[in-house]
Amino acid sequence: MADRIRMGMVGGGRDAFIGAVHRNAAALDGEIDFVAGALSSTPEKARASGRDLGLRDDRNYGSWEEMLERELARPEEERIDFVSVVTPNHVHFPVAKAFAEAGFHVICDKPLVHTVEQARELMAIVERTGVVFAVTYNYTGYPMVKQARHMVREGRLGELRKVIVEYNQGWLATRLEETGLKQASWRTDPARSGVAGAIGDIGSHAENLVATVTGLEIDTLCADLTAFVPGRRLDDDGNLLIRYTSGARGVLIASQIEVGEENDLRLRVYGSEGSLSWRQEDPNELIFKTLAGPTQRLTRGNDYLCEAAQRASRIPSGHPEAFLEAFANVYLAAARSMRARAEGREPDEFESDYPTVIDGARGVHFITKTVESAADDRKWTEARWGG
Repeated sequence: MADRIRMGMVGGGRDAFIGAVHRNAAALDGEIDFVAGALSSTPEKARASGRDLGLRDDRNYGSWEEMLERELARPEEERIDFVSVVTPNHVHFPVAKAFAEAGFHVICDKPLVHTVEQARELMAIVERTGVVFAVTYNYTGYPMVKQARHMVREGRLGELRKVIVEYNQGWLATRLEETGLKQASWRTDPARSGVAGAIGDIGSHAENLVATVTGLEIDTLCADLTAFVPGRRLDDDGNLLIRYTSGARGVLIASQIEVGEENDLRLRVYGSEGSLSWRQEDPNELIFKTLAGPTQRLTRGNDYLCEAAQRASRIPSGHPEAFLEAFANVYLAAARSMRARAEGREPDEFESDYPTVIDGARGVHFITKTVESAADDRKWTEARWGG
């Protein structure tokens, strides 16, 4: 493997939002070079997008199939090391499957794929080929999320009793998909988004945040999904009651019609001895409360934090770090895991600290069970993942 890890990208061209986020995050630590791409759904637009970003003509591809074929034809030491998949959801599976089967590492946006069957197939491919496969649940990259995870694992909260996670947005409070806005049109289209709307787009983030911090496993759930905007075919609001296998209880809210809300992801975890709360819109602090002691405000960049949280910070305390840096932490860990594999060794706990294909598959299972529950008259739907 070269000194810098070579990235190819599928999707993320003109008019895309998340592609630029991924490219900036990948570039932040100077360990990844963006060298190839098939950046849009038509050859003409794909190549125009590549020219916009300065890709060489011989690595500016008209389709992902062309990129896979021509990268495989290169000498191994010149090929891309991994592909970043940032397309609408319906394209994730064929691209991720083809590249992983060919031995390329994969970093894929969430939700992973449309069906549990597709997710399990990707898990089997990863198990067979040994490729690194990361899923960009980027909120796991925040230092204070890693600190919260550490404190739960240490037992600082005691026995976990209740978890409340909310993801509140308002950008789809009107039928924005009728205006031609790309981000709204594909997210509200079942053929491209999948069986869920808001619960897939942002509810999957909420599920992953809880699983990452607490390690709790869903046992059963009771879901209410609604499409409030007339004519919308997928849910734009979701409310869930959750029972975990440990006996803990949970509430999950994922909404995109809450007028005035921007990107308000928040988590509260309550145990028998203490509680934690964290907000994505104020991500550099974590609030810790105990039965008897004073409320503690823990902040990013300080040496009293766990090693994972300290490693996830780049600048001193008091200087805000946020969305791009958290995204970059997912890319950095995945890239270092790729390098470890190339060196013939197992990645250490920090090099492997990123959401994997298993996390992505569990998220697809969660979405599927939530939609099933919302369509069923039963109060509780069995929802154990089981790996």
